[in-house]
Amino acid sequence: MRLEKDRNLFIEENKGFIYNAASNVCKKRLSWENDDELSIALIAFNNACDKYNESKGNFLVFAKVAIKNALIDFFRKCSKNAYLTFSNEDNDEFNKIETRISIDEYEKEQENKQRAEEIAMLIRELSKYKLTFDDIVKSSPSHRDTRENVLNIAYRCSSEKNIVEKIERKKILPIKEILLLTGANRKFIEKWRRYLLTLIIILSSDNYPYIKSYLDIKVGEKDEK
Repeated sequence: MRLEKDRNLFIEENKGFIYNAASNVCKKRLSWENDDELSIALIAFNNACDKYNESKGNFLVFAKVAIKNALIDFFRKCSKNAYLTFSNEDNDEFNKIETRISIDEYEKEQENKQRAEEIAMLIRELSKYKLTFDDIVKSSPSHRDTRENVLNIAYRCSSEKNIVEKIERKKILPIKEILLLTGANRKFIEKWRRYLLTLIIILSSDNYPYIKSYLDIKVGEKDEK
């Protein structure tokens, strides 16, 4: 009972925050008595209280995202074209205008954010190997055939547990094992070792789904001579 009272008090103290978060998403003034959006935002805030832990960062930032996601889901269920009411502050008259809620744009924004987070994560991971993102960009092959050959080799290596474990343990590319596995030319592997190492790191991890989606993997093609 004590926890329930504390939760209710906490929600009551943050109703202004909940209102502002919902209003910012809806781009209009809202009424606690008349608008479903505020009820949804209130429920989302309460759910955020249940799901939050310190690893998720600042609570209010976490709750704001939860409210935004809940409202986007609500709009999606209603229609991709919702009618929002805007207030004319000069004469206090309300006009209904048709406003397209661009779910596609929202999802694209989320994807861009996720990609940025993945790149930041990859940069941190590469630093463990004394590599920088600029190093990889500069050392990447310019010819498509070469990129595909390196990618094929990386794909095969990423499926070999002993190679992946050795890379993670020693933070170097195990050239001997790769030559035995792929039959590739040593000079080819050594020339593209930084690029190859980066690809193996990406492909052997579950942390980079968006980056992986940009890799055009063509398995079975012959390695470049």
